[in-house]
Amino acid sequence: MLNSIAGRVEQYLDVLAARQKLTASNIANADTPGYKTKDVDFAAAFAQAEGTGDIPAVEVSGLSLKPDGNNVSLDRESRNLAESALRFNIATQFLQNQSRMAKVALQEIR
Repeated sequence: MLNSIAGRVEQYLDVLAARQKLTASNIANADTPGYKTKDVDFAAAFAQAEGTGDIPAVEVSGLSLKPDGNNVSLDRESRNLAESALRFNIATQFLQNQSRMAKVALQEIR
């Protein structure tokens, strides 16, 4: 059971890493005319990560367009970076706690 939980958390971390890459790409293209913001659909990406490991990017709709057709908001991307970092820290802390509990349980068995 612990391995399956750890595996799922690792998949979640992969999805977060993919989101960080997309966010970095969005920021890099903030001044590219016609560039559309991309993000990760967490539910779809998590399901996809179970299979092939490829995490699809989706174009974000509903964002304000600049006159050049670009819709990247640096404020939104900064929030995404902070949110992903927080989620990553929580997930890695969870894995560390699970590892500690397993170690204690094994010591109790001996």
